[in-house]
Amino acid sequence: MQRVTNSSSSPSLLNDSAKPYAGHDPLTSPASSLFNDFGALNISQRRKTPNPTASEFIPKGGSTSRLSNVSQSNMSAFSQVFSHPSLGSPAAAGLAPGMSLSAGSSPLHSPKITPHTSPAPRRRSHTPNPANYMVPSSASTSVNNPVSQTPSSGQVIQKETVGGTTYFYTDTTPAPLTGMRSFKNYHRTACRTEGQIIEVFPNYHIYPPTAPHVAYMQPKANAPSFFMADELRQELINRHLITMAQIDQADMPAVPTEVDSYHSLFPLEPLPPPNRIQKSSNFGYITSCYKAVNSKDDLPYCLRRIHGFRLVNTKCMVLVDMWKKIQHSNIVTLREVFTTKAFAEPSLVFAYDFHAGGETMMSRHFNDPNADAYFTKRKWGQHDGPLPRQHAGLLPESLIWAYIVQLSSALRTIHTAGLACRVMDPTKILITGKTRLRVNCVGVFDVLTFDNSQNNNPLALMAQYQQADLISLGKVVLALACNSLAGIQRENLQKAMELVTINYSSDLKNLILYLLTDQNRMRSVNDIMPMIGARFYTQLDAAQMRNDVIEEDLAKEVQNGRLFRLLAKLGTINERPEFQKDPTWSETGDRYLLKLFRDHLFHQVTEAGAPWIDLSHIISCLNKLDAGVPEKISLISRDEKSVLVVTYSDLKRCFENTFQELIAAANGQL
Repeated sequence: MQRVTNSSSSPSLLNDSAKPYAGHDPLTSPASSLFNDFGALNISQRRKTPNPTASEFIPKGGSTSRLSNVSQSNMSAFSQVFSHPSLGSPAAAGLAPGMSLSAGSSPLHSPKITPHTSPAPRRRSHTPNPANYMVPSSASTSVNNPVSQTPSSGQVIQKETVGGTTYFYTDTTPAPLTGMRSFKNYHRTACRTEGQIIEVFPNYHIYPPTAPHVAYMQPKANAPSFFMADELRQELINRHLITMAQIDQADMPAVPTEVDSYHSLFPLEPLPPPNRIQKSSNFGYITSCYKAVNSKDDLPYCLRRIHGFRLVNTKCMVLVDMWKKIQHSNIVTLREVFTTKAFAEPSLVFAYDFHAGGETMMSRHFNDPNADAYFTKRKWGQHDGPLPRQHAGLLPESLIWAYIVQLSSALRTIHTAGLACRVMDPTKILITGKTRLRVNCVGVFDVLTFDNSQNNNPLALMAQYQQADLISLGKVVLALACNSLAGIQRENLQKAMELVTINYSSDLKNLILYLLTDQNRMRSVNDIMPMIGARFYTQLDAAQMRNDVIEEDLAKEVQNGRLFRLLAKLGTINERPEFQKDPTWSETGDRYLLKLFRDHLFHQVTEAGAPWIDLSHIISCLNKLDAGVPEKISLISRDEKSVLVVTYSDLKRCFENTFQELIAAANGQL
């Protein structure tokens, strides 16, 4: 009556076709009923009395005399594992003569556990199958090996197949807590309360399948089911590497080791030469950028240094305080501004949030020298090149609208706060990921251009600056549409607009014209909202879909973090050379059970002796251990002469007690 179970519900590290095997089903009854149930068995006419010492309980090649000669003193080492009081009694000893639950110190040779003996086939599926546990008990149902005693009301006949022999017994497992009904209890309750919704939950942690709305968004059919997507993982790793990057101070002595409360400076762009005369085209000063760690909170920040600047009027700090209050998803937040002489000259430093892996819009989209070929003046007799088209030299319109929505949202927040951006330039717009924009270096101009005429009203000129922001936004959009900075030059404007008219929608053309054309009235960034129209909802939908995908990846890593902590605790127990001056500590008592469980997890082999590696088996067993389910498993010693039948709840109790013993010793409480 062996039952072969094939599982394809979870991915494996090996070919699933090579792993069908026969084995015994793990039980869901507690360890306390195991020996009484086997002692009360009376199965068919072929076997009138229980025979727990039959050959199916001993691995092939094992010696019966080895089991009978095991010292009874070793029984006490594992007496605490099983909660049944009859384990240490003569009745228990008489139940299984010649068998011992302790094998003493394990031998050093490799284990010979195979999928036929130790692991159960059903452990590789996501959820238990209640149909395997329900055996008809009515008189009209034909059973090959009927049980001599009829179970009482509320009891269910269970079965277990060991070595080809099927045993039937009465399950006396107490009912679980409300709201966490087991699967076999679900069937019994459903019969009594027909029409009522019964909540059924697994009694251990499992990995649910991917949500349907996320599964249909996956472009790859072979995406990992236990771990996050490779693309997202690589992006995060790159960000971590950039965040932890450091320099060799001997190679760059010009970089100070500490600036104010910041240390571990790392240049984010090439440092200007010491004798450089030309200044930045944006700010009118020589600038440099560093990544640094603040010693106050140990967080990384981006430091923008203005070389050779002396802050004369501190009233500009009113504007700096206003910038600090702005928190927006498309703006790099300004944290503080301070002066320093750590660079051997007076410098003004702006501290911003650090976004690892960000690159400027200039380097992402305007770094191709051939992109300006359409606007370059040609010699007499030469004709213009082919007209660029979308997806063939020009950016897709959907990407341009995605940028417009983000930049206009940032401007709207800035203008609502009574400030002006003044850095709407491709060199000051950061792109992280694929399409995420952030406006960088905000507030720099407000400090550099502050003069005494603004003492009474620092916000007097903000209205003019806000109008200039709209023109700058129009230039950025036109440059993106032409995929060239040459298109925003005055002599190329007409040619650039013709290019936009041919390749893009009228809404994009009208938006650019509105932003670049002088109006007789004060304009607002809200005026372009009707031109964006329903495209705003498209961007909102894309952002929410992206959020769903990332949440799905996060859900996988939540379970993986819990399993890692479980393995870390297990690793501190297994194979410990010595504890409390006892070199055999890890080989005796509860620790020996955990060692066998480690072999059950990682060291199984096939019939041919090849390693049997199944990631789903490892994850399933660890989840059951973490929850302490009443399911039974058989652990075989490395010499294949002892078989220990334990439940995951027993293993969890041994695991927790042993680890707490280590913690107490580490804290000096022993």
